[in-house]
Amino acid sequence: MAVWDRLVGQARAIELLDRAARDAHHPETKSNSMTHAWLFTGPPGAGRSTAAILFAAAILCEKFGCGTCSVCKQVLNDQHPDVNRFIPQQITITRDESEALIRETSVMPLTGAYRIIIIEDADRLNDVSGNMLLKSIEEPHSRAVWILCTPSVDDVLPTIRSRCRTLALATPSWNEVADLLIREGIEPAMAAYSARAAQGHVGRARGLATDEATRRRRHEILQIPSQLHDLRACFIAAENIVSVATEEANAESDRRDEEEKNDVLELFGAEAGSKSKGERAARPILRELETRQKSRRTRAVRDRLDQSLTDLMSYFTDVMKLQLVGDEAELVNEDLRGQLKDFARNSTAAKTRARMEAIERARRQFASNAQPQMIIEALTIELARA
Repeated sequence: MAVWDRLVGQARAIELLDRAARDAHHPETKSNSMTHAWLFTGPPGAGRSTAAILFAAAILCEKFGCGTCSVCKQVLNDQHPDVNRFIPQQITITRDESEALIRETSVMPLTGAYRIIIIEDADRLNDVSGNMLLKSIEEPHSRAVWILCTPSVDDVLPTIRSRCRTLALATPSWNEVADLLIREGIEPAMAAYSARAAQGHVGRARGLATDEATRRRRHEILQIPSQLHDLRACFIAAENIVSVATEEANAESDRRDEEEKNDVLELFGAEAGSKSKGERAARPILRELETRQKSRRTRAVRDRLDQSLTDLMSYFTDVMKLQLVGDEAELVNEDLRGQLKDFARNSTAAKTRARMEAIERARRQFASNAQPQMIIEALTIELARA
């Protein structure tokens, strides 16, 4: 199976990237298909990071991304020495992180023809870290390839996007996502449910299809609109949303934080809680690590809350469809059609629009320093009052 078979609903993008990868193997052709800096854009779930990884495999593979050779397998498993896939863990990409990425491009490829740097969530670059990367993108090493992934071209500095070739990815249809899940062994009914609920987000669809807890959590979120009868119910719903998101984020963060701390202590030949010379030498690095971990934990909580609001938005999108189109409307939450019809009958399209706008405002507020609890409480009250 060629690597491109893993990218769903992106025929135009695949054609362009395949041509560029083939030209990368023959730089003497001086074709315009390949360039040293790319900006992959598209909504969440469109496959930005997947496309970047597959493109890296196609560039390095002698068969342009066969999917079966050792090079392809190494790239797809994040194990190739010439591919650095940087996934930001903090709210912003820091100066130090930018410096480290720039140093990566100054190193000659170890086994392949190119050194490839993939930056996921490049919208987290700030003015300082973004301008630091700019010079390296403007004057790249002859064997370096930058691939930046971001929802929109407007999410990066104009000077960066002007020096990158932009590739816009579209959200795949739920049918295409369902077909992919079925090919991966998911039962057709579950694949259809998960693909609809994920709204074209392949990773989210896989999570729903394979994890009952994820499905249960989503179902609980979708029950909230019908439960907001009074102010007390609003506060209870907000508390539940935030507490579950925090618990899930903390559980994942605790495991990862502990692993990172142990790695540092092992590097210095120390053990946690010891009073050894190695433990004392490790303290400055541990303090810096704790700062990064705290920022990452905050981001993890907000990412989970944003997913809950995305699920809530799907509920009111379905309500709006029923109010404007009628019973023949195709719904995201088809399994809740009866409940959604009742809600639509007891409200108006104007009120539904107000609720959808309230959810969008809350999602934008996560980028500020406001407390998540306050944001969600204000949202549930607005949903009830509308």
